[in-house]
Amino acid sequence: MKKQRRSFPMIHETTFRNLSEQNLDIQEVMDRIAGFIAQDPRAIYNLVITTDAQVHSGHTKFVTFIVAYRVGQGAWLCSRQVIVPREINAVQEKLLLETTYSQEIAVHFDYAYRVLLEDMILPYMDGGADIKFFIDIDGGTDKIKNKTAAYVAEMVSLVEAMGLIAHVKPESVMVSLADRETKKPYRYPLSAAANS
Repeated sequence: MKKQRRSFPMIHETTFRNLSEQNLDIQEVMDRIAGFIAQDPRAIYNLVITTDAQVHSGHTKFVTFIVAYRVGQGAWLCSRQVIVPREINAVQEKLLLETTYSQEIAVHFDYAYRVLLEDMILPYMDGGADIKFFIDIDGGTDKIKNKTAAYVAEMVSLVEAMGLIAHVKPESVMVSLADRETKKPYRYPLSAAANS
């Protein structure tokens, strides 16, 4: 007799976590990033949002990271997850969902917020301070190495339409953070921290 797989509803977290904090809402995340930049406005910053997915038995786990990277000097970061209760094996669908979940977060980093961060480093730009905003896409254009090559241009267009820079492999280095987290299968039930 075939063993029945336990099903569960889709889990779409709306809060973020890192090693020191749990249940951060998006405004708290934005405040932490601004505080991190205020600590050293003379530095170069990359603000990166990236999502990776891994297919597990009976579900697909997506993890989105927000990374405020002070180039060469550390980072502040946090993550959240989305659990889809089915195995998504189609490369195009998985890549589209990864990009969509990154965009879902990026929409909060609107023009006014980006100007706020840019204004913090503006007095130090002559000395080399800078800030750039990226979405790292877990796909590449090399048709031999990447199954995603046929779909990457469309994902890049979606990101650029938001006024952000899209990085693809091999430049999309922050994807490796999410990749490590997606390798751990989801265990039901998730704590009360999960919001759906």
